[in-house]
Amino acid sequence: MTDISPARTAPIAGEDDLLVFTPVPFAVKRFGGWTPNRQRKFIYHLSRIGVVSAAARAVGMTRDSAYKLRSRAGAGSFAAAWDLAQEMGHGNADDHAITRAIEGYTVPYFCRGLKRGEIRRYDNRLLLASLASRSR
Repeated sequence: MTDISPARTAPIAGEDDLLVFTPVPFAVKRFGGWTPNRQRKFIYHLSRIGVVSAAARAVGMTRDSAYKLRSRAGAGSFAAAWDLAQEMGHGNADDHAITRAIEGYTVPYFCRGLKRGEIRRYDNRLLLASLASRSR
């Protein structure tokens, strides 16, 4: 069932259509508070990284205020988008860890203050951690 009410918000650039939600309503608008646009940006960042504190920090808010917003009356749509975004973010982090573990990463090395080259390093701990998180 699709909600086509005017209160429904459009996604921001790069956001998945699944993350479209109705922002939590506020009776009084406050400067620096959880505006509808800030809520959309928070959900977007959460879908990219999966970490609530980092997503809140990315929009200039705190983790505690994000959880308070989620528990407010009328936050059902926001909470559903939050859960989906967090799941997507964890998937992104796992995919990145696997890619980095398999393809490795470069580390420059220096001699007498000059860059002499790069070494490719592989970290199997990332792969193991990612696989362990998927088995939960």
